[in-house]
Amino acid sequence: MSDPAHRTVWILADQLSVTNAALISARKGHDRLLFIESRKTFGKLSYHRHRLMLLLSAMRHFAEERKDEGWQVDYHKLGDSPDMLSSLSRHYDSCNPSEILITRPNNHDESLALDSLRKKLKCPLRIIPTTQFLCSQEDFAELAQGKKRLLMENFYREMRRRTGLLMESDGKPTGGEWNFDAENRGTLQDWKKAGSPLPSSLARPPQDAQTREVAVDLETWFPSAPGMPRDFALPVTRAASLKWLDHFIEERLPDFGTWQDLMLQGEPDMFHSIISPMLNIGLLDPLECAKAAEAAYRNGKVPLPAAEGFIRQIIGWREFVNGVYWLKMPAYGELNALEAERPLPSFFYDGKTDLNCLHQTLKEVLKGGFNHHIQRLMILGNFLLLTGIKPQEALRWFNEMYIDAHDWVMAANLLGMALHADGGFMATKPYAAGGAYIRKMSNYCDSCAYSPEIKTGPGACPFNLLYWNFYDLHQDRFASNPRAAMPVRSWRKRSQQDRQQIVTETRAFLDSLS
Repeated sequence: MSDPAHRTVWILADQLSVTNAALISARKGHDRLLFIESRKTFGKLSYHRHRLMLLLSAMRHFAEERKDEGWQVDYHKLGDSPDMLSSLSRHYDSCNPSEILITRPNNHDESLALDSLRKKLKCPLRIIPTTQFLCSQEDFAELAQGKKRLLMENFYREMRRRTGLLMESDGKPTGGEWNFDAENRGTLQDWKKAGSPLPSSLARPPQDAQTREVAVDLETWFPSAPGMPRDFALPVTRAASLKWLDHFIEERLPDFGTWQDLMLQGEPDMFHSIISPMLNIGLLDPLECAKAAEAAYRNGKVPLPAAEGFIRQIIGWREFVNGVYWLKMPAYGELNALEAERPLPSFFYDGKTDLNCLHQTLKEVLKGGFNHHIQRLMILGNFLLLTGIKPQEALRWFNEMYIDAHDWVMAANLLGMALHADGGFMATKPYAAGGAYIRKMSNYCDSCAYSPEIKTGPGACPFNLLYWNFYDLHQDRFASNPRAAMPVRSWRKRSQQDRQQIVTETRAFLDSLS
């Protein structure tokens, strides 16, 4: 039998896995690998510089490692790649592959673009299902069939059964409970009573020559990108990512569970892993991360609530939001159940606001492209929900700013969980909170111009006003919601004078955002 013509494996910047489905379908020494840094793709939004540095540096390192292994590599950098089609055409003219293989993109718009692009190519394009997630789109759709609302907890339990993580031989969950979330909510006062523990510093890797080269290229092609190159310090290889994961498991995971919801000024990382940027581009595998946490528990190094909480985020929440995304797109991206139409305030791009919780959270993301999940949900998401910011404007900003942002991550997290824009399909209640929650879970209020103890008038925390105004606007929608009816009843019991004062002061605050 004659040797078949060589093929090309096209690898995208968020598919940098050694088990990439298209890559393992190819033959080293015969087929060729293709990488494209399309300026159109990487300039689609005003992305944070650190996000671009991570994607481009990791892709260049991944390509170089494959070349060292003996693969033939065709790499098209930013300066040579105005768009995908021009680079693909140039690749075909120089390499003449019989077929191009690619793993199905992780984002809906990229998947649509690929389907359109394949019609313009000079050779066949074969799309292979991704293996970067533990639950396939088809499996999730089957689990969701016939359901008007999905509960992450039910999905998580199914994923525990499928993977065997933290499960016993009798089919019961380790420790007798599926979820130890109630033990993972340490407050600011709890933290102080415990002696104000802080983690050891993350061993942030220095930038090597390739990463510095990426920074120079970005200055040429995307000079206005937010963030400073010198502040970038993330793993850009699988080896460095595994080392980063090991450090988290050994040094931070034991205390992660207790303090995962805590927010401290000047301590942006706390006990969090910050593995999501590397996990979401394939440098880490979700199952290996979860198994590492389970092994630490089994070996007596980590308490069960900490291990379970981390595993739930990986095989539960991460897989769940990806499943919802593919189940509901493309319509999901346009949902706006609460009819929120206010534009995004300009201070989201410079952090200049006198609400200290917002200022501190925005300052962190503008500098490093990262906040942990409670800052995203209960500071930023809460503010966007209560002020009625248009969901699509909020989604664009989240996709621009975060180093771990991809549309499949952010759409359900933001539109479903934070903004209730899907009308409760994936979150049974709106995640609305007043100033008391921020006071309880952070030290932001200590140096703020406003006080959560003041409900109305001068110095009143805007979150208090916004919270009650939210339930005034949406009382009919939530009056019969079992998890949101209580604030509606409380609002309706207030005197007409109190309600009017809150609404008036809220409108004045909202007008100041314009």
